[in-house]
Parts: sequence; C-alpha cells; structure tokens
Amino acid sequence: MSKITNEKLILDGHKLQWHKDRVKSWLNGDKIAPITIDCALTRACSYRCIYCYSTLQENKGYNLSKDVIFRFLDDAAEIGVKAVSFVSDGESSLSPHVYDAILHGKANGLDMAMGTNGFALKDERLEEILPALTYLRFNISAGTAERYAYIHGVNIEAYNKVIETIKKSVEIKRKRNLEVTIGLQMVLLPDFIDDIIPLAILGKNLDVDYLVIKHCSDDEEGSLGVQYDKYDDNLMEKLKEAENYSSKDYLVKAKWSKIESKGKRTYSKCYGPPFIIQMSGSGLIAPCGMLFNDKYKEKFHIGNINEKSFKEIWQSDRYWEVMRYITSDEFDAKKDCGTLCLQHKVNEFLRDLKANNAIFDDSSSYLPQHINFI
Repeated sequence: MSKITNEKLILDGHKLQWHKDRVKSWLNGDKIAPITIDCALTRACSYRCIYCYSTLQENKGYNLSKDVIFRFLDDAAEIGVKAVSFVSDGESSLSPHVYDAILHGKANGLDMAMGTNGFALKDERLEEILPALTYLRFNISAGTAERYAYIHGVNIEAYNKVIETIKKSVEIKRKRNLEVTIGLQMVLLPDFIDDIIPLAILGKNLDVDYLVIKHCSDDEEGSLGVQYDKYDDNLMEKLKEAENYSSKDYLVKAKWSKIESKGKRTYSKCYGPPFIIQMSGSGLIAPCGMLFNDKYKEKFHIGNINEKSFKEIWQSDRYWEVMRYITSDEFDAKKDCGTLCLQHKVNEFLRDLKANNAIFDDSSSYLPQHINFI
C-alpha cells in the first residue's frame, strides 16, 4: 500500500493519497469527475521526434475553436475537475488559443499546466501566462544543439530558440517570485545514454527547477521498436550519475519505477481514467491517449467536445460504459494496451486499494507541489 511521502516534487509516482474523498466516492461506486484532464488543443506538431507516440494516435476530429475550448474548460470547472494539463498528442503552443485558454482555465479556478517543445511559444506572452501556470515543462531530450536537432527532427536554430525561451521563463519566474515550476523532461531511449549527463548539466546551468528522465512508451504491437531489455545496468548507472547533479534548488529524477519495469504491467484492469482522463487535440475523449487511434473507436472512444459539451459526455451512458469495460474481465491491460501509460502508477495504487479493501494512509498533513496533477 502506498504511503504518504514527504517529497516536495513527486516525479515518479502519483498523488491520489491527497484526494481521499474522491477515492472513497469511487470505491463506493459513485460517478466521479476526473481530478486531472490531460489534453491537447491541436494534433499539429512541427517536430519529428524519433520516439514520437503521436504517430500511433491518428484519429478523425476537428480544429478546436476558442468557443469550444472555453466551453470545455467551463464544463471541467463546473463538474469538479481540479486541473487541466495541455500535454497530449499535439503541440498545444501551435494553437492560436493556447494563451487565452490558460488564462480562462485559471480564472475558472482550475490549476493549469503545459508541456511543450517550446519552439512556438511566444516569449512576449510568458509574462502573461506564467503566473497562471502550476508548471511549464519543456520536452527536451538532449543537452547539445547537434543531438537535439537529430533526436527531435529539427534544425539547430530550433535548439537555440528553445534555450532562450527557457532562460526567459526562468528569468521571469525569479524576478516576479512566481510559484510556477519550470522543468525539463527527457524521453530516454537506450541509445541516448551519452545525452543524459549533458542534459543534466544544461538543466543546472539554466537554473530550472527539475529534470525528469522518463521511459519511452510503445504500443501493444511494439510499433516504435523500443527495446526494453536494453534499459540495462550501464544505463542505470548513468541515471544515478545524473541524479547526483541535484541540489537544494534543482532536482534530477529518473522515473525508476517505470524504467525498471521493462514495460511490463502487474495488473490487468484499468482503474485510473475516472481520475485522470485524456483528450486528443482533435477533441476526442478516450480513457487514455494510447487509445486515440481510430482502430479503437468501437470499444474505447467516448465522444468529441466539438459535437457535445464535455459535461454531456461525462454524464453520458457511453462514458460510464467504457469505464466499466476497462475494469471488466473482458479487458486485459497486459495485452490490450501499450506500455507504461499515463495512468500506470495510479492503476497500481487503485489495484492495491481494491485488493486490500482499505483506504490509504493519510496521516501526514504534508502537501507536495502540483497536488491536483495526479
């Protein structure tokens, strides 16, 4: 059973321990609102990253208008969603509505966050959006211009622009004493072993709050060809070396639990989506981003916010039919899903709760950062 942690910033785990009331409602069979919605405002992206999972998520949909996005955020706040992260199957900074959406969500009382490659972010809008964000995370998998260009499928000038945007973000945060955390995320393939330390050093020099190093996901058919057996001892030692660059104000953290799992699950039922659901940049709602592709439409697609409001979708029979299906004996996450999904740690925790028929330890009053991004 998970215990309350005193980690300031939880980068390898989950935060359901701090949402006891909603977990208890779920255990009682109530229809709960998600705590977190992970979504995109577009499916477009100007990068061509080597490890891109979005290429496996093709689905028919729409361009999201400002009115549709605002209605979605209004609905989320109304039904009790606590946080919305623009982190999904597209580069949300390419949407012309991203800045207004961040501010509108925050005005509604939602915690807002964004994951981005940073290239299309407008530096002149940072002063406006940083106070409204809980975190701004830059997706960057190399610490040198040449390797960055190779891994992300862009030119070297893109690296220079992104570094300047990170510097500007940090400068604004420090100058205005903002609570927003600014971090970097590396998607680690075994072949990137020599990129780990340069990136850890770069993060330290940029004065960001953290660098998180994560596994690379693949689908159930292994379409991206991720070789999990090559996350070996040499790679583990390099990750430990990188973590030694941590200091009082800078955390380097590998997602050990997922990296060491070798892409294997220990559970068969998917309990996480009622707590953290995902939306494609096309407007499609599905339990998980791994199920966005049109081939999963019949069993897993729930609705589209262009056709119905999110509140209507959440209240619909279809929403709860899909939620019941993924926890039924007809579904097996070990073979029906891709590897190391967003809900993985939440699923482990909820599986244990179900198995033990008990609520978790909530004896600590300590609150970590980003508490509503579970």
